[in-house]
Amino acid sequence: MPTFIPIDDPADPRLEAYRDIRERDLVGRQGRFIAEGETVLRVLVGQDRHRPLSVLIAAKRREKLAPILDLLPAEVPVYLASQPVLDGVVGFELHRGILAVAERAPAVHAAELLAGLPANALVMALVGIANHDNMGGLFRNAAAFGADAVLLDPTCCDPLYRKAIRVSVGGVLRVPFATMGPGEDLISLLTRAGFTPVALSPSGETALADLPPINRPALLLGAEGPGLPAATLARCRTVSIPMAPGFDSLNVAVAAGIALHQLRRR
Repeated sequence: MPTFIPIDDPADPRLEAYRDIRERDLVGRQGRFIAEGETVLRVLVGQDRHRPLSVLIAAKRREKLAPILDLLPAEVPVYLASQPVLDGVVGFELHRGILAVAERAPAVHAAELLAGLPANALVMALVGIANHDNMGGLFRNAAAFGADAVLLDPTCCDPLYRKAIRVSVGGVLRVPFATMGPGEDLISLLTRAGFTPVALSPSGETALADLPPINRPALLLGAEGPGLPAATLARCRTVSIPMAPGFDSLNVAVAAGIALHQLRRR
């Protein structure tokens, strides 16, 4: 059982980590992140990589959240506040009334992450994904279709940004990920670990449905608009998702969901 602590002052120093959340989103939290909403809190409590540090909820939600909160370690405080106090702390109307602060798991090197994956692993690799909504959607699909890990190049945005976690419905907390270091070569990293790079592109040489079974596929995706660099595409098996005549545009997260489903079936 956690420790429940009533809070009646928005200026209470114990809530410093929750103060002015949107502004803090922009400057980072030095090894911590914010989880928002009931579903994300449930995932956070149920996983063992990232450590919950505290929870802040609207007092009226305590009873409904009891099955989740009861799983927290006793040393994790749960702060209970009225809705006006909660809104005063975070700086806007927090309709969900549920927040948590957690400590990030130690960063893992990309090669180390790949080396620990099973023989039939499916990996997703992202290049230049800078939009947090897309990042969240990509991790949501990775979790839904059983991707074993996600690799990010150094130009990708942070998957543990509050909005990305929320859009992923906690998928970011489920799927292991690693960010490559500057100068690391994605294709070499994957092939050395025994993965076959499969790049998704509107100009792909093979329709996704016609791709033969591949052992240990790594699905590569680029940002909407520029897509993957030509030099990267030249070193991969390239696949496309056929669409209606005169249209060749899908949101990157939607495209990833279709491709991951197909690859996992194989």
